[in-house]
Amino acid sequence: MKKLIIENVGVVLDNTEIIKDISLFVKKGEFVGLLGPNGSGKSTLLKTIYREYDKTSGKIYIDSEDIDVKTNKELARKTAVVSQEFDYGFEFSVEEIVMMGRYPSKAFYENEDENDRKIIFDALDKVGMSSFIDRNFLTLSGGEKQRVLIARALAQQTELIIMDEPTNHLDIGYQLLTLDLIKSLDKTVIMALHDLNMALAYCDRVYLLNNGTINTFGTPREVITADRINNIYNTRVAMEYSEILNADHVIFLPKNNIQKNI
Repeated sequence: MKKLIIENVGVVLDNTEIIKDISLFVKKGEFVGLLGPNGSGKSTLLKTIYREYDKTSGKIYIDSEDIDVKTNKELARKTAVVSQEFDYGFEFSVEEIVMMGRYPSKAFYENEDENDRKIIFDALDKVGMSSFIDRNFLTLSGGEKQRVLIARALAQQTELIIMDEPTNHLDIGYQLLTLDLIKSLDKTVIMALHDLNMALAYCDRVYLLNNGTINTFGTPREVITADRINNIYNTRVAMEYSEILNADHVIFLPKNNIQKNI
């Protein structure tokens, strides 16, 4: 069953075509990665799914329902979002930020209850932030803020999670903790990723974007090849087999080091 379907979507921002006729799908329970260099359209595509940006063409379906006919609250009951930005101008506590994830499931005048508080505490505990529940969100580090926003997405309890570089502000330990957690949740996930080795380790399928279009898609091992990455990213990499992972991983080749070893 396909949880998310994107059909021939285009996006124009400031008179510039950013996304060009993109089509993709994510099956229920899949962990799908969006790869590509900066400016390839990954973030724009994700923002179009949760309607921060308007598409200029095409259709997007979640659970076979056109998102254009959904209210914001109805869409928030279907999708949780972890974006790169966390600009909150007011002094919310960590508890209040995560509680925002419960609002789509509440009636207009319905207050949070004990069940909501249990859900947000469990979500904070999963990301290692339960001891920060009373802290001012604005006083947290970038990595701590990101973990709180992941907890908010978990508290929303949707089947589809949209994540834009969720590990960007995290140190390596919490990068692994976060991706291990997301992988274990039995959710449908579409995530923009920069780290190719993380994509190889965690994603079921990946789409490689370049210049606003899909270059190719498939399993990570099918898509992430040395020739393709060197061409798309204008860099130097090699693929090396890891017995521990029982899979290939990407090795980056600094120019100076290559010359020294010739």
